[in-house]
Amino acid sequence: MTPQPRRPVLRGAAVAAALAALAGLAACQTAPVSDLAAIDTAQGSQENIASLSAVIQRTPNDPQAYNVRGSAFGRAGRYDDALADFNRAIQLDPSSYRAYANRALIHRYLGDQQQALADYNRALELNPRYDAAFIGRGEIYRRAGRIDAAFSDFEAAIRLDTTDPRAYHRRGLLYQQRGQHDFAIEDFAKAISLAPDEPYGYNARGLSYLARGDDENAFSDFNTAIRLDDGVAESWANQALVYEQRGDMARAARSYSRALQLDPDYGPARSGLERTRGA
Repeated sequence: MTPQPRRPVLRGAAVAAALAALAGLAACQTAPVSDLAAIDTAQGSQENIASLSAVIQRTPNDPQAYNVRGSAFGRAGRYDDALADFNRAIQLDPSSYRAYANRALIHRYLGDQQQALADYNRALELNPRYDAAFIGRGEIYRRAGRIDAAFSDFEAAIRLDTTDPRAYHRRGLLYQQRGQHDFAIEDFAKAISLAPDEPYGYNARGLSYLARGDDENAFSDFNTAIRLDDGVAESWANQALVYEQRGDMARAARSYSRALQLDPDYGPARSGLERTRGA
């Protein structure tokens, strides 16, 4: 039997660049990590906000009404209005840990990380078992490079049996950053089981598969991410990386090009296209 030639494998720089890009992308994600997560996009509509405003007119001293409308404002991207509602909810009920955690998220969006951290701390003082506050605070630590503190908070949420996929996804990113890909893959698999229709878990797990040299499972994950949402540049660039590893430069270049169409500023796609175009 004639031995088959080994496929070219792009280790090191290409995979490391993809992992670094993933970390940067995740750090910039604005997916909510508190009670806002329970408010879908439709609930941030003008019609729903008007309905919630009518409730507040009828019960102007109900802190929960302000908390719910603040969440809807947050979903609609009306952060100043959301902040005002959460301030009012806290004024009416200073023990509302949910309002503190929700306000922390808005402070995060507005770039006030210190106030966000203070609000998450207060939420956990009021309820030391509030998993959303651990996840939100852990994300602040992760973005600030405080890896051990972030890991501890995600672990705390997981020990509380959280069903929020972000706890597992974010801890998986930390394992990935440390090069502990077996643990990362386990966490990403759990995140996927909790949110099977989101592409991010598949992209993250695929990169850890790729770092382990398992391009078949990586390719399957990246393709699944594209099937779930073909408008994510990272998914196309990751798929291209597998094509590039396999030596199929024409397909790699096409996938990198598609990623750049979706996000002209996505660096891994730009550098990948430079490597593969005309190769």
